[in-house]
Amino acid sequence: MNLPVCPAAVRSLRAFVPVLAVALALAASARAATPRKPNFVLIYTDDQRYDALGVVQREQGNKGRFPWFKTPHIDRIAAEGVRFRNAFVVLSLCAPSRAVFLTGRYNHLNGIANNATPFPENSVTHATLLKSAGYTTASVGKWHMDGQSGQRPGFDYSASFIGQGQYFDCPIEINGKPTPSTGWVDDVTTDYAIDFMRRHRDAPFSLVLGFKACHLPRQPPERAKDRFAGAKARPVPNIGTRAIYGDGESAARKAKGKSPAVNDGTSVDLNYFRCISAVDDNVGRVLAALDELKLTDDTFIVFTSDNGFYLGEHGLDNKRSAYDESLRIPLVIRYPRMIAQGSLRDEMVLNLDFAPTLVDLAGVSVPRGMQGQSWRSLLAGKPANWRQSFLMEYFWENSHPDTPTLVGVRTTTAKLITYPGHAEWTELFDLANDPFETRNLANDTRNRELLAKMKAEFGRQVKATGFVIPEYAHKPGDPLPPKQPKAKARKANAR
Repeated sequence: MNLPVCPAAVRSLRAFVPVLAVALALAASARAATPRKPNFVLIYTDDQRYDALGVVQREQGNKGRFPWFKTPHIDRIAAEGVRFRNAFVVLSLCAPSRAVFLTGRYNHLNGIANNATPFPENSVTHATLLKSAGYTTASVGKWHMDGQSGQRPGFDYSASFIGQGQYFDCPIEINGKPTPSTGWVDDVTTDYAIDFMRRHRDAPFSLVLGFKACHLPRQPPERAKDRFAGAKARPVPNIGTRAIYGDGESAARKAKGKSPAVNDGTSVDLNYFRCISAVDDNVGRVLAALDELKLTDDTFIVFTSDNGFYLGEHGLDNKRSAYDESLRIPLVIRYPRMIAQGSLRDEMVLNLDFAPTLVDLAGVSVPRGMQGQSWRSLLAGKPANWRQSFLMEYFWENSHPDTPTLVGVRTTTAKLITYPGHAEWTELFDLANDPFETRNLANDTRNRELLAKMKAEFGRQVKATGFVIPEYAHKPGDPLPPKQPKAKARKANAR
């Protein structure tokens, strides 16, 4: 049946169509001009020291220890974003550092002071805050907190393994459900990470990808097992300088037959670098996936490590203590909407800063309890008043008795390390003139002014951070180290 058509209505409709088209175009243009909230991809390795990057070795030239080492994909992030040359952790140990990344709070307050404590499930983290702001959050790969199992607290999705896991055919818990896997574990977890990005490409997400590499026992995948064959390291001045508290980790591990003797500094475990190189392959896969999904401009991607590592410096082959090889970490960030390509920053930034930065960039109010600082002004290349010092800490572990409890302060030019109960071990370094920390000036009368200045700054930092030696720093039944005072800790989530 043909219905009658009103000529006036047709004319009105014809006049309306161009107006509607213009309105829709303007709306689309407005959406394009207002970028969505950034996605976040935080990638971190385990035990990767700050100079175990190709870009750093090229920068150091003939002063670099490992001039043959290459990480092209991590270097790409630096070339397309910013590299922080003075990034540090506040406690150099796996689980405690990861807890700081999550909470933005010092370990003497956040509930995790060693590797043997499950992460408190009621913690306020960047994941819980982003989740409440509409983000989909994921934790993929290494979590580590003791043998903690189940879906990772504060995350919508997790594909993770228990404790240290294993390099090959590692069981993966998918939201807490055990699932077998085949292959090198960091390849497997990268698969899960990329799958998560594909499934959530249309709305803001936050992804933490934790690699097992380059933690012991350092088993690279087949493709990387012969990389850097025959390479030798260059020696550095502190190879022959022993840690003040004794022979440290290297002595204990050598006594158990688990570590080669410290040599002249030219021999290093090449599997350490092969594992990092294989991780670099996976960083390349993540970058390629972001390109393919057209998410590159909208994604704030970070590559870093949970702590540094000694490769013979100070006679050590672990982490935990407070010399720079242990505290200092690699840090490169890319976010094209904010960061100029190839930027360099020399301010001291900390793992404390990750949580407040992510929360701030997502447009969420940073809780007062977070003790770090947002990097927004630094990333934008704007002058800013920035920290000139920070507190560093470590709490004695019965499982690693060689490294004592310590607390100290590092400034841009100097470092003071104290060992509670052992005043004779106090260390003072003039980093401007002794970057390898070979000359302890604590008892040098010519440096009384520097010592007084550093003690004053140390006192300010202790007060500002609410430092205590928390009860949870030791497992029930563990003996306390001799002469180590203990104080009651504040609640893990106190603000």
